Parts: sequence; C-alpha cells; structure tokens
Amino acid sequence: MIRAAFAALCLLATPVAAAAAKPPVIVEVYTAQGCAACAEANAFVNELADRPGVVTLTFAVDYWDYLGWADTFAQPEFAERQRAYLNQLSLREPYTPQIVINGALETSAAEADKAEALLDEALRSRPPAPDIQFIGPRRVDVGSGPAPRGGGEVWLVRYDPRPREVQVRKGENKGQTLEQRNVVRQIVRLGAWRGRPTAYAVPEAPEDGLQTLVIVQAAKGGRILGAKPRETMLARP
Repeated sequence: MIRAAFAALCLLATPVAAAAAKPPVIVEVYTAQGCAACAEANAFVNELADRPGVVTLTFAVDYWDYLGWADTFAQPEFAERQRAYLNQLSLREPYTPQIVINGALETSAAEADKAEALLDEALRSRPPAPDIQFIGPRRVDVGSGPAPRGGGEVWLVRYDPRPREVQVRKGENKGQTLEQRNVVRQIVRLGAWRGRPTAYAVPEAPEDGLQTLVIVQAAKGGRILGAKPRETMLARP
C-alpha cells in the first residue's frame, strides 16, 4: 500500500533546465554468490567501481539458490529487473555474471575485454539527460526532456558503497570468501516520466549507510536516459 502510494505520487514541479554535465554511465551487474563463474568476475566488477564517470550496481539474484547456497543479498525484484531486459536486449533467458550498460548494451562479466570496450563506447556517447535534483531527504525532481516512445520510468536505487565480504559455506563456491561492492539493497519504481518536470516522493532507506541513486529510464527495461547519485548519505530518522 505504502509502496503503491510512492509510485503514484507524481506532482508537477518547478521547471528545471536540462543538465549540462554528462550523466554517469550505469553498469548493472547480475551475479550470485552460488554461481561458480561469478566469483572470478567479481574482481573485475570491483575494479569498474573505481572508474570515473561510472556507477556500478551489484544486483544479487536468487535463481541459483537451488545449488545449495542462498544468496545473502538477493531479492526477487532484482531478478525481475534482469528479466525485463530480455526482450530489449534480444536474449532468451537471464544468466550470470551479466553486465548491462545503460540499459542498452550487455555482455558477460567474465569477458572483461568486451565489457571494457562496451563501457568505453558508452562513456564516449552520453547524450544530454533530464536534470535530476534532490529536494530534501524525501523528494526528487526530474526536469523536462524528450521522452521515449512508450514513456519513461523513474527508479530509486539504494546500494551499499562499502566492500562486503561473504563467506560461502555451501554450493559451487563453498569455502570461498567473496568481496562485493556497491551491493544493491533496495530498488523502487517512483513513477512514470513523460518528458515534463515532475516531482516524486522518496521512501525511507531500509538501513543506514546506503548511497541513493535515481535513474530515469525508458519503460519496460529500456535504455537509461539519465541518472544521478545523492551527494550525501542520510541516516534514517
């Protein structure tokens, strides 16, 4: 009920001009602690987190839990988001470790050279994005801009910027200690965006110490139109 209220609240905001600064490139990493191929790919993904102009997001999925280890960070909505990309990226089924760049390019995180090339391409071709402004702790405004066919969506992502170590005791990675960075802890659809200045209510963070990121994206798993992290992390009241 509360979540639906947040998604439904889209009020007209003070018009905001288009941002001059280029938006960060969003690199979504779909991984699982119980996936043998993901363990080695994690190190590469952790390196990407330090690149200027890039925000990596580690989405832990639960569909490998049946192998014996239940991923400690997985949430059903993360696998649901990955599945939303299948049609747009011409894929038959989800897999790990997968990298999705700005919602438009994808490859395996195990193919470091290809992933680097796609990331460089995305960094070179960043079109102007709608302006995103945080207004206090519980509101974000998205400015005007050309809306894609089918409209856009505004997403709120909260992730832990601190390295997280997990000791895997079962499954394919039994006995290994995995380090993961920028682990996503919450993703919420704030509402639709149709190219007009709009304000959205921001829900409370589920825990302290999380970074907040807002993404404007074409609907139904389309390309990412713009994104902005909050400059400061706020503790829960």
